[in-house]
Amino acid sequence: MNAMMRRVVIGTTAVSMALAVAACGKAGDDDSDSGSTSGGDKTIGLLLPDSVTARYEKFDKPFFEAKVKELCSDCKVEYANAAGDAAKQAQQVSSMITKGVKVIVVSAQDSAAIKSSIQTAVDKGIKVVAYDRLAQGPVSAYVSFDNVKVGELQGEALIAALGDKATTKSKVVMINGDDADPNAGQFKEGAHKALDGKVDIAYEQSGLWKDTVAAQKMSAAITQLGAKNIAGVYAANDGMAGGIANTLKGAGISGIPLTGQDAELSGIQRIVAGTQSSTVYKAFKPEADAAAQIAVNLLEGESIDSLATQTLTSGSGDEVPSQLLTPVSVTKDNIADTVVKDKLYTVAEICTGEFAAACKTAGLQ
Repeated sequence: MNAMMRRVVIGTTAVSMALAVAACGKAGDDDSDSGSTSGGDKTIGLLLPDSVTARYEKFDKPFFEAKVKELCSDCKVEYANAAGDAAKQAQQVSSMITKGVKVIVVSAQDSAAIKSSIQTAVDKGIKVVAYDRLAQGPVSAYVSFDNVKVGELQGEALIAALGDKATTKSKVVMINGDDADPNAGQFKEGAHKALDGKVDIAYEQSGLWKDTVAAQKMSAAITQLGAKNIAGVYAANDGMAGGIANTLKGAGISGIPLTGQDAELSGIQRIVAGTQSSTVYKAFKPEADAAAQIAVNLLEGESIDSLATQTLTSGSGDEVPSQLLTPVSVTKDNIADTVVKDKLYTVAEICTGEFAAACKTAGLQ
C-alpha cells in the first residue's frame, strides 16, 4: 500500500534551469473534456484528481500552465479534472492520447486503477509524469513532497499542541486519507512514527478525503470513546479537518488539538480562530514549477537527471526518478512567515469579518 522509498541523492528541491525555445504560442484552455484536437507535437496534458480540494483549480493548474508557457512559448496545455472519479480520469487519459499529447502529467485519483491507462499511453510513445501522487505503471518521473515527512510534521505538531497532556494514556482519534491514494499511506506512516508510543491512538479510520465522511467518523469516535476522553485529533488534510471541527463543535468539544494539511484558506482561518491547531504547507508553486520543468524536458528530449535526483518504488514495483520537495508545518505562530510571506493568501483574505478579532490577537493585523 505504501510506496517504499530509497534515498539515492538528497538533492535540492527548487528547479532553476530554464529552457530556451523559439516560436510563440499560448497555454491551453481549461475545458476539462471537450477541447478540439490539438497540434500534438508540443502539447502537454495535465490531469488533476478532483475539484473538491481547493488547491488543484486555484493553484496547481494556473501555476503549471504559467511555468510551461515560460519554458516553452509554443507549447500547449490540455487540461482535465477527474472530479473524484477514477473511471472519468481513465477516459481523460484516452482523450489525451487521441488529442496527440506528447507528455501527460497526472495526479491520480486512484493510483492503482490508472495503471492500465498509463501503460496504454506509454505504449503510444507518450511520457507520463506522476504529480503529487505516485501512480502505478511505467511513469517517467514523479514530483511531490516528502510525504512521510508530511505525516511526521502532522504528528509532531499534534504532540507539541498537547504539551504535557501528551502521554500514553491520552486518547487520540486518527482520521486518515483515502487508501486508494498512496500519499495517504505515507502520511499515515509518518504520523505513526511521531505518535506511536507517545499517545494512545484509540480510534483510527479512513476519511476518504471527504469532510462529510470525516465528520461521520469523528461522530462515531465520540460515541465510542466519550467526548471528555478525547485529547486530540489527527486529520490527514484540511478538508477533513473542517468536517471534524464542525462535529467537535456540535458535541461541545473545544480546545483540543486538530491537525490538517494543504494550508487551505479555511484551514488557516480555523488556526487563527483556534479550532484547528496546525496544517502542513506544501508550497504549490515550486511543485507545479518542478512538474512543468520535467514535462518540458521530456517533451524536448532533455535529461531530467539533475531534477529527479531521488528514486521511489511505486506500488507496481516500478522504480521512478523522483523530485521531492520539503513541507513546512504551520501553526498560529508562523502564518505570517509562510503562507502570507509566499503570497499564497493576503492578510485581508485570511482576516475577514468573523476572523478579524482573532487575527489581531494572532498578530496578523
